[in-house]
Amino acid sequence: MFHISNKKIFPGDLISRFDNPEAGAVVTFEGKVRNHNDGKRVSSLEYQCYKPMAIKEGNNILNDAAKIFDVLDVYCIHAEGHLQIGDIAVWIIVTSKHRKAAYEANQYIIDKVKSCVPIWKREHYVNEDPIWVACHQCGGGHHAI
Repeated sequence: MFHISNKKIFPGDLISRFDNPEAGAVVTFEGKVRNHNDGKRVSSLEYQCYKPMAIKEGNNILNDAAKIFDVLDVYCIHAEGHLQIGDIAVWIIVTSKHRKAAYEANQYIIDKVKSCVPIWKREHYVNEDPIWVACHQCGGGHHAI
C-alpha cells in the first residue's frame, strides 16, 4: 500500500505491522532530507502532490513490484509538506522469504517512485531563493533526497 502523509514519518511506529513468520528478509529504505545538493546548502525541502494521482501511481508501482519479485509485503509512505534536515521524506519496506528479492524489490520501488509518482519538490537554500525541482529527475540520485 502506498501512502502520502503530511505528518512526520516514524519507521519505528510502522515496522511492527510487517512482522511475518514467513519472512526471512526485511529490507527498508529511508530517504532523508540532507543539507546539500548540487553544491548548494539546503535548509529544508517542501513536497506537494495531487494526492489521488500520486496514490494511484504509487499503488501501481507496489503492485508491479509484488508481481515481478517473490515478496510477501511491500509498503511505501512519502511525506507531503515542509520537511527539515534529517526528516524522512520516503520510507519503504519489503519483506520476502529470501534477501535477494527484498533488496531488488526495494530498489525497484524507490527508482519508480522517484521517476513516476507526481510529487513536486521545492528546495529551500541557505542565503538563496527556493526553487522547484522536478522529482522525476531525482532518480539519478543527485538531489537532496
